[in-house]
Amino acid sequence: MRQRKLLSPLVILIAAFIAIIPELFRGASCGHDFDVHLVSWFDCLNAWRHGIIYPHWAPSPNYGAGEPRFVFYPPFTWIIGAALATFLPWAAVPIALTFLTFAATGLATRALARLALTDAQSTLAGCVAIFSGYALFTGYERTAFPEFAGGFWLPLLMLYALRVRNPATRFFRSAFDRSTIPLAVALAGAWLSNLPLGVIAAYLLAALALTAAIAYKSWAPMLRATVGGALGLGLAAFYWLPAALERNWVDVKQATQDPGYNFENNWLFIHNANPALALHDAINHQASWVAVTMLTLALAALFIARLRGTLASPANGFRWYLPLAFIPVAVAFLCLPISRFAWHALPEMPFLQYPWRWLEAVEAPMAIFLVAAIWPAARRARIAVVALCALGFIAALVYANHDYFQPCHPEDSVPGMLASYRAGAGFDGMFEYSPPNADITTIARGLPDACLVSDPDVELGKPDPDDDSANPIWAPDQKSCIATYAAERSNPEHLRLNAVVPQSGWLVLRLLAFPAWQVSINGADQWKVRANQVHTRPDGLIAVHAERGPINLDVSWRTTSDVILGRAVTTIALLLATLLAWYQRRHQ
Repeated sequence: MRQRKLLSPLVILIAAFIAIIPELFRGASCGHDFDVHLVSWFDCLNAWRHGIIYPHWAPSPNYGAGEPRFVFYPPFTWIIGAALATFLPWAAVPIALTFLTFAATGLATRALARLALTDAQSTLAGCVAIFSGYALFTGYERTAFPEFAGGFWLPLLMLYALRVRNPATRFFRSAFDRSTIPLAVALAGAWLSNLPLGVIAAYLLAALALTAAIAYKSWAPMLRATVGGALGLGLAAFYWLPAALERNWVDVKQATQDPGYNFENNWLFIHNANPALALHDAINHQASWVAVTMLTLALAALFIARLRGTLASPANGFRWYLPLAFIPVAVAFLCLPISRFAWHALPEMPFLQYPWRWLEAVEAPMAIFLVAAIWPAARRARIAVVALCALGFIAALVYANHDYFQPCHPEDSVPGMLASYRAGAGFDGMFEYSPPNADITTIARGLPDACLVSDPDVELGKPDPDDDSANPIWAPDQKSCIATYAAERSNPEHLRLNAVVPQSGWLVLRLLAFPAWQVSINGADQWKVRANQVHTRPDGLIAVHAERGPINLDVSWRTTSDVILGRAVTTIALLLATLLAWYQRRHQ
């Protein structure tokens, strides 16, 4: 019996392994977000090696000037990526993370499907989710690992929001039937993986709770969602609360104001007249075909399964699937221009950028409805259905390998990126994490740790003669620096400089400005220093005024009050979750 219980998860693990076969032969796919995540893993692991358990500053972006990426970018995948690198070769890390995400997607979908389907049917539904168009598109075309995590967080959210373990019990026991805390963990996991995914999860939870309350004619789902949602946000507060309170310290509006990130430029099959968005349109058309396929399958399968009567839950009849049935209808609406008013009216919706991101919520319902629609009553016919599904999975993988897989250029491959990292050359920064009104494209590559200049705003580099779109290049023979200095960096969040300055001027540090930096000059009080000796340049770098003679400069990252508040809220949420778990054990 135990072996039979392990067989279904093993099948899903095998399906996840098959889904990464292209990467096993060709290496990791270098999708659009690949470089960003790889650099985050590099910098996170480096911070751990310096004793910083939860880093806030990434030193490699902006060609060594760094950025507060770990303050604003959700931590789940950059922590997992760095953790995998502690025991795997770097070239294997993205492949392993892709495998784990595919496997988790299948297992979570299987768990949701078990609300009404048999073990065999649920296992097949898990495999369908792995090979759904959006999972392969996200894993290979975009390599958007944080968004990819929605493949398992959202089915778990649906499961714990809709599960009714004690339908005949009283109101409070029905609401708190040991599903509330797992629901909170699923919501927190979504927020800690990807901010757009967190927004999707929050709206999805509200919609599921409302539709479930109507279907079951009970307020218990609403109470569970309210308590679970509050606990989930509390558990993730150590991340999102500082990120929200400190968002004015960076140019976060870049995440929605760029034309390519504007949701109105990402409707299904939209064509933008701007030639600069030609590649963007091509990718959007790929996503559009994925959306049409998934939504059509989900709705057609739902109709057939309903006619066949194969979605009934033993405890709840047909009511359990009504909230799931609402999802593809709502997503189809949100992917079309007719929904423009909703995107403008609902809070944080424009932050999703791409309407088709909602397809993450369609994967599991589509898989469940499809299996319920095609699963035959005759035992012999089931073998044929499974075989046809397997052929469909292989066809989807072949298509993904041909159309979605992104071969790496040498400089963007894992070995190339790793070589650049070890050489200290640094990488591009993210515009939304730059100081407000700063132009990080003017940060010169190859800068020394500190450069003495007479004018704090002087341009330090010259345009790249081989690439006019790249950041400028600094070289000593340009004589833009009166003197240069090497700083001591005991860890990524501390810089110390002891030097003798030949004349009064400004020391331009290869360090992006951020209010969490605590600057001390010759032991002077940091706030007094900030008032009269620290300047933020147009490129976003810090310039410190220095008098002639010896200088002792210390720049350290300080834990802000926002971070302390976020940790306090998470601690309180953990205590409340513990008390609720104790209560449920005593009264269930």
